Amino acid sequence: MIEKLYNLKKTQTDQLLMQKGQLLAKIETINAEVMFTQNKIDTATLQRFGSVSDFSILAMHKNTMKQHIAKLENEKVVLNEQLEKLVEDIVQLQKETEQYAYILEEEKREALKKLLLAEQEASEEYIQSKYIAQ
Repeated sequence: MIEKLYNLKKTQTDQLLMQKGQLLAKIETINAEVMFTQNKIDTATLQRFGSVSDFSILAMHKNTMKQHIAKLENEKVVLNEQLEKLVEDIVQLQKETEQYAYILEEEKREALKKLLLAEQEASEEYIQSKYIAQ
């Protein structure tokens, strides 16, 4: 039973570690998109006969990109909060897993002691029966 609980906690920990990796990947994607959008804001210019030939249109375009960055930053904050909660859950599961591993190790030691004790009794009985037979 303890072994099943140990395996369950270990599996849950592994799943949470995978979720952590996915969250970190999403955060990195957001960071890359923020950098890309910021670069577009910095390099946006007017073209003489292009579709963006008015300063007000350029300002609206830059404001839209700034709003996009703000939206991404808000999403990043939410993901970071989820990541912190996930890390707390992982730590808790790892503690429980270690507890079950310790209990399993203690059970193995007890089983080994019982086995050695049984072997010792058997060998003592054999020696006693040998002396009695003589």
